[in-house]
Amino acid sequence: MGITELRRAKAHEFGAPVRPNSLGRDLVRTGTISQSDASLAQMVKRHCDASLDKILRAEGLADEHDLLKAHARRLSSTYLTAKQLTICAPMDVSVTPQTLLKHGILPFSGPKGRPSVAVSDPGAFRAARAELPIEINSAQLAIAPRRAIQETVAGQYRDVLTQAAQARVPVIESCRSWGSAFGKRLGYTLAAVAGLILITLAFPTLIFAAFATWAAFTLIVSATLKTASFIASFTTEDEEISKDQGKAHQPLPKVSILVPLFRETEIAHALIARLSRLTYPKCLLDVVLVLEEKDHLTRETLAAIDLPDWVRPVIVPDGAPRTKPRAMNYALDFCEGDIIGIFDAEDAPEPDQITIVARRFQKAPPDVVCLQGILDYYNPRQNWLARCFTIEYATWFRVMMPGMARLGFAIPLGGTTLYFRRSVLEELGGWDAHNVTEDADLGFRLARHGYRTEMINTVTEEEANCRPWAWVKQRSRWLKGYMTTYLVHMRRPRLLYRQLGAWKFWGFQAHFVSALSQFILAPFLWSFWLILLGVPHPLEAFYSREALLAFCSLFLVVEILNITVHAVAVSGPRHRHLMIWAPTMHFYAPLGAIAAYKALYELVMKPFFWDKTAHGLSLGTGIVTQSHQAVELAGIKLETGHESL
Repeated sequence: MGITELRRAKAHEFGAPVRPNSLGRDLVRTGTISQSDASLAQMVKRHCDASLDKILRAEGLADEHDLLKAHARRLSSTYLTAKQLTICAPMDVSVTPQTLLKHGILPFSGPKGRPSVAVSDPGAFRAARAELPIEINSAQLAIAPRRAIQETVAGQYRDVLTQAAQARVPVIESCRSWGSAFGKRLGYTLAAVAGLILITLAFPTLIFAAFATWAAFTLIVSATLKTASFIASFTTEDEEISKDQGKAHQPLPKVSILVPLFRETEIAHALIARLSRLTYPKCLLDVVLVLEEKDHLTRETLAAIDLPDWVRPVIVPDGAPRTKPRAMNYALDFCEGDIIGIFDAEDAPEPDQITIVARRFQKAPPDVVCLQGILDYYNPRQNWLARCFTIEYATWFRVMMPGMARLGFAIPLGGTTLYFRRSVLEELGGWDAHNVTEDADLGFRLARHGYRTEMINTVTEEEANCRPWAWVKQRSRWLKGYMTTYLVHMRRPRLLYRQLGAWKFWGFQAHFVSALSQFILAPFLWSFWLILLGVPHPLEAFYSREALLAFCSLFLVVEILNITVHAVAVSGPRHRHLMIWAPTMHFYAPLGAIAAYKALYELVMKPFFWDKTAHGLSLGTGIVTQSHQAVELAGIKLETGHESL
């Protein structure tokens, strides 16, 4: 609910006029805003948990400089510019730099060594006093821009914050200790490979039979899980929030969105356009563009864009590992919101998505701390690989994940369209900076600590990776992260069992073990096509003909099941044209096997290596999609980068 909408509404629909508060009166007296705009801004506060400053800035009625000057006049305090902050003498305080960043405060020694503290929002500072030590609570107030305060704090505590970003998660739940054990890991791997080769040379048929049998067993487990999830996704009543509810609610909360960017110059302009389509009140929206210090091209590209007031960059100091979760760990403390969301650079979320999420969190039980939206692709017509990837995503996000959640299993999260209660995210230490699928890992860490994730019916469109080698690189990173996540959580199986309980523990085993086994051992399953083709099978001397036919029948039944689930997943109006492509998913699988072998190699040789996914490959292809049309309507020229926000 913004001031523009209120101006168009009748006064009786929103109650009696509201008198401006002391800040509003000061701004009216100095001619910064009009009396009517001050009253309307106060009315907006009835619907939004935002300060008057944020409302006026979001509506373009006052700039930050005028508002901070007004605070300084009202409190008879000093206004400090960003340059003046950098020369203030630091003051030692018994509070962490993360707390200083979160609340936007900077303690310093004022004139004659008097304790002073720079703040941008005196009201928020008063509300945070319970978390602050006495030397800050009793300090003299100075007023300064929040961004300048945070940048100064980040500069003063650079080393501490950089180290904390890579080690927020407790070591028992992190894979970071693997970095110091390369020699041991390589030695064990070489010994295992050598042993496997020797046993295979001595007993080739036995080893082939063992692998084929295990592949068949995990195929049964996978098919059972898929069937149960498929049925559950249709038989359980949908409890998610409706998009069309219009009843009165409690005030909307502040929401921060982290958007990690790395070498994203091709789609930076499109990203801002897509974010601008969000209908959530901009006074409550805090979009943080997370940039790497060494990524000069992306920083220069964004510097040339006139970013909205609710979008700001945060620069992550260079360090190791250079991963998305490490960058988000660093940026988390800069956020203002009580809800933390994650978008990727190429994402195109539905305009009302954040409102749906905020309302669901307000209604959900306290143990529901994460909401996962549906991911989809906006370029499914680009080529065959894009079509298959879209079918796979539809199956996972529209069938498997909702079904698994309704069955009571813990679910591995997707990397974007994720929303968390900030307090719990901080409690758990954020993301494992060394895990290249930090999302899947976090999903199970939430479950281990007694929290739940819900699927929510809102869609974000992404760009399908539609080039074979780029697809393999992306999938190998995901599979390597799956392997890492499984090994980390299985360090202490008994503890994991106690924390998850029997149902979720065995669901964890069924999902991870079957998924990884199916990719790695896929060639053993493909060998059963030889029987259908009338070619002798290597196991004919080990198994009876009837047993081999049973293997072959199992393989065929599962293929039919997969085709059915894939076809149903894309049977909606958006992707109905993909149903005829569902049978070709069988030929899509070999790419996953290639990615799995690459992941195995990297798990040993470079477990923390982040194989960057290329974005922007669909721009300029001539494909017109709903999202791109919306971007054009917003006044953004993707090919030139001009904007009119």
